[in-house]
Amino acid sequence: MIAKDLIKAIEEGKFDSNLKAVYVTDSAVKAQKPRYIEAISDFAELFGHDRDISIMSAPGRTEVCGNHTDHNNGKVLAAAINLDAIAIVSKNDDNTVRVKSKGHRMNVVDLSDLEAKEENYGDSTSLVQGVAAGIKNLGYEVSGFDAYTMSDVMGGSGLSSSAAFEVLIGSVFSYMFNGGKISAVDIAKVAQYSENVFFGKPCGLLDQMASSVGTFVTIDFKSTSEPVIKKVDFDFASSGHSLCIVDTGGSHSDLTDDYAAVREEMESVAKALGKSVLREIDYETFFAAIPELTSKVNDRALLRAIHFYNENNRVDNAVEALESGNFEAFKEIILESGFSSYMLNQNVYTPKNPTEQKISLALAISAELLKGKGAWRVHGGGFAGTVQAFVPNDMLDDYKRTVEAVFGKGTCHVLIIRPVGGYQVI
Repeated sequence: MIAKDLIKAIEEGKFDSNLKAVYVTDSAVKAQKPRYIEAISDFAELFGHDRDISIMSAPGRTEVCGNHTDHNNGKVLAAAINLDAIAIVSKNDDNTVRVKSKGHRMNVVDLSDLEAKEENYGDSTSLVQGVAAGIKNLGYEVSGFDAYTMSDVMGGSGLSSSAAFEVLIGSVFSYMFNGGKISAVDIAKVAQYSENVFFGKPCGLLDQMASSVGTFVTIDFKSTSEPVIKKVDFDFASSGHSLCIVDTGGSHSDLTDDYAAVREEMESVAKALGKSVLREIDYETFFAAIPELTSKVNDRALLRAIHFYNENNRVDNAVEALESGNFEAFKEIILESGFSSYMLNQNVYTPKNPTEQKISLALAISAELLKGKGAWRVHGGGFAGTVQAFVPNDMLDDYKRTVEAVFGKGTCHVLIIRPVGGYQVI
């Protein structure tokens, strides 16, 4: 369908059911229509008004429990959210991928050249190239397309805007050229491969998996080649709480070495015990070895290892609490997770700039407002960005008003849990 016809069909409500499958509520569908129409119009102006168009979407994610566990083959509880990246897409015949994201320069990838180059680390074009290479390596078809993308997943927010973008590109290749047959798990692995090998960021698999799979999911990364993924049966709307993400400001872009240090220090403990990652060592063996480890690794590495083991247990407990409908127990587990991230994992502020502690401030304000009633914790990678809060619905207006008075209007995002991951909407 060409641009003008697609815009008319959206305006007339012909794709409302498609949109509702992604965005859940009628009000959310209504809010999305102007965004989709703007993106279609921008695509047409850039690439032509007579192109046959498809539309893909990939969500951001919220990490519910399991902070910095995935990279050591741990366990996580996560959920896809209603904030997403969308792509207006049309095939081309010149074996080239062109991706223009709103507010950014054009990414151009020649599909005959899919070799990673260190000099391209940190360039968004390398993410597109890496996804194409990863999909080709799996034996699937890759071919040329032109795309215009928009995202309302805030960069540096801990909601994984980069993972949403990678999964979005993977979904384009899957639906446009492979009949949607590339599994959500494989798209997530390709997205991680792209970020690790082509972009040069040593991320784990959590962000990409949660974005690609959708809904509430618990993921056990004991085997990274065959992670165990389970959708969690819980109706969050019945909990009487809202899920809020507070954007405290600050970017993740200059914190790569802080994130890498978490993984490297956990792995240094494992290597001192003859293994590659902590998951390969049981807690009792690790704890008994602490006296000898103190001369082999730094103190923070030991604290982060303790966090890892306890956080893995908390994921199991959180899933059990949700599945049994015990939301009060769930909130206690989230609080324990937050305290552990703060005191043991130490990813609430960067040691490079210890006087800037916006996350710490947001946690302190949340504690004052929600103590005995809600739950709060650092969200995502940490060091800068966002906090997560489970807020009783009757306190939501007060909570939002108070935190936005500190961090700015629009910084408290009330989220919907999205039922699908990477998806062809139209």
